Amino acid sequence: MKKKILLGLLAIIIIIQFIKPDKNIHAGNQPYNIATKFTVPNDVQKVLQKACYDCHSNNTVYPWYSHLQPIAWFLNHHIVDGKKKLNFDEYTGKSLRYQYHKLEETEEMIQKGEMPLKSYTIVHKEAVLTQQEKEAIINWVHASKKQMEAEYPLDSLIKKR
Repeated sequence: MKKKILLGLLAIIIIIQFIKPDKNIHAGNQPYNIATKFTVPNDVQKVLQKACYDCHSNNTVYPWYSHLQPIAWFLNHHIVDGKKKLNFDEYTGKSLRYQYHKLEETEEMIQKGEMPLKSYTIVHKEAVLTQQEKEAIINWVHASKKQMEAEYPLDSLIKKR
């Protein structure tokens, strides 16, 4: 009986290896990337690439273990959820209010240490942000918000409550 159960589990594990989610890889120009509207300093760009873009852009760098099921499904869920909340490659295609609010949220999440997710930094140690990197992102967010405030009326940027 135990042998049949083990063989059944092994068969399921093998079969699910062939059921793979689509990869989040979109080569080419990203016309709505945040950098098309805001200057992203090199130090900030490097931080975004190492700690944010895997889940918050249209191009994920997949680790070796992303080819194993059910791990790939777990990763795909995080990527889909992350892009739904903020996608730096679709950023400027959204409303001004959305853009401004996402800058505010980015600052808040970095300050509270909620991003990058702990589940991500456990495996991606390089994504743990130093205090200097956090300050660089926050300073960039402040500069981007000021740029928006200078270009647009404030009531077009702030959500009405």
